[in-house]
Amino acid sequence: MSNATDANSPDTRLFAKLIAAREMRRETALLGLSPNQLRALFARHFAGEPAPFGGVAAVLGDAAQADFVSALRAMLLSYASATVDLGDAQCLASIIAHACLRPDHLWRDLGLAGRNDVTFMLERYFPALVAGNVANLRWKKFLAQELALSQGREPGPAPGCPGCEDYGHCFPHAS
Repeated sequence: MSNATDANSPDTRLFAKLIAAREMRRETALLGLSPNQLRALFARHFAGEPAPFGGVAAVLGDAAQADFVSALRAMLLSYASATVDLGDAQCLASIIAHACLRPDHLWRDLGLAGRNDVTFMLERYFPALVAGNVANLRWKKFLAQELALSQGREPGPAPGCPGCEDYGHCFPHAS
């Protein structure tokens, strides 16, 4: 954060957390950002700091994962707040969609401190979507559910959900 454009910006602090969580494990590819997206993000929030090497879109396991990421990213962007930077919203939508491929709670997959951090992030960037979570579902489950419903499909788990320790809690009737 020493080269942060505005260290007091909630957006800069958020992206610093998201990037640091992956960079410390040498997993920047898991952010799902292209090198151009990563460079632009750094130019907006960390001027003078070079973007970490390895900022390439994460390798997707199969076509179903690629379709999920693309569709979730598009859905998130359809809810993007007009008050946030569009480039930031695009980066965040990619980061969230790729995190839904991993087998843990969304807040852990993002490298955040807890569910409240995810709620804050989603409220800031996609407030109308958050307002729809009236059942207070876990965020990864809610996002997968909303995506399925938007596509006219039966709701089910995100690709990463089956590996989570609480899969049976969220999907008790899954076979």
